[in-house]
Amino acid sequence: MSIELKQNFKYALVVPTSMGVRITPVNGQPVHSSNLFEMQATSAETNVASISSYLGLPVKVLTTFVKDSPIAAFIKSNLKSRHMDYEGPEVPQGGPWGYRHQFNIADSGFGTRGPRVQNDRAGEVGRTLNVKDFDLEKIFGQEGVQIVHLSGLIAALSPETSEFCLQLARFAKKYGTRISFDLNYRATFWKGREKELGEIFSEIASVSDILIGNEEDFQLCLGIEGPEAGGKSISSEIDGFKEMIGRVKKSYPNASVFATTLRQVISSNEHLWGAIMLEGENWHVVEPRKINVLDRIGGGDGFVGGMLYAILKGWAPEKWPQFAWATGALATTFLTDYAQPADEDMVWSIWKGNARVKR
Repeated sequence: MSIELKQNFKYALVVPTSMGVRITPVNGQPVHSSNLFEMQATSAETNVASISSYLGLPVKVLTTFVKDSPIAAFIKSNLKSRHMDYEGPEVPQGGPWGYRHQFNIADSGFGTRGPRVQNDRAGEVGRTLNVKDFDLEKIFGQEGVQIVHLSGLIAALSPETSEFCLQLARFAKKYGTRISFDLNYRATFWKGREKELGEIFSEIASVSDILIGNEEDFQLCLGIEGPEAGGKSISSEIDGFKEMIGRVKKSYPNASVFATTLRQVISSNEHLWGAIMLEGENWHVVEPRKINVLDRIGGGDGFVGGMLYAILKGWAPEKWPQFAWATGALATTFLTDYAQPADEDMVWSIWKGNARVKR
């Protein structure tokens, strides 16, 4: 196995994140024509961690909460229900125009009508994530962590969160914790901070063991030339993606695992879903195949979560992208942004294409 994990640890996976809530119209309706909504606690990073937490591995969330907020209480209850530990300061709201947890207002789309997402992050408490609020020596040196998963969403959220992610990477490196970095480029987060964030992302990537991203992520976060566009299908572009990953590996040789998902949207409810992973010198390709989609949000996070779980379990590398493909597909069958696997067999049945009733 190309990823060696430390043996004495309290947590299999630690994720820094900014928790928020998503409100979604019922019955697949668009936001502007709905008056009945469901609310869920969410973040991209806990979407990833949910695969491990539901399948029994110890997970810890590092975040911030608004003090005395009913939304914060809602989020804490949700994290407990997902079998996750959490740690973070309670930040005073500071009045009605002060801090709050972010809102994600999104419909699921249907058929030829694509999903629409509106992020409302004004006053987001997660932007205050600060290294001084956490005892990183205790977390990494005493408790022990197998993998810390960092996301470009958090690394770019604010100068404080950028420094926080940098320090997490440095402490992880110091104590032999493996680093997973999903680049997750967002243009609005980078505006006016391109040089600063480019240097920060490059440093984190240089010490990472696992690098994940799509063609836009690698180009805009790390300055790596992307694949040539113009293929008639996503399958026809696989060689171009391989060449791009090869360039990433040459620039960031510390990493031993590189991964990207492949998605071609036929309709809101039908996608072609695949993946490419480079482990050491070995390519593992999941050719895109059809999946039925209830809600696409969180599918990519589900893929990352499944890959990290497979690595944590010590499976043979060829199984990593297979399990990841299936957990990503599983996530798109849930109305929550995160997959909730009952057991490993549920995931492997998806990989095998076995949707028969299990009695």
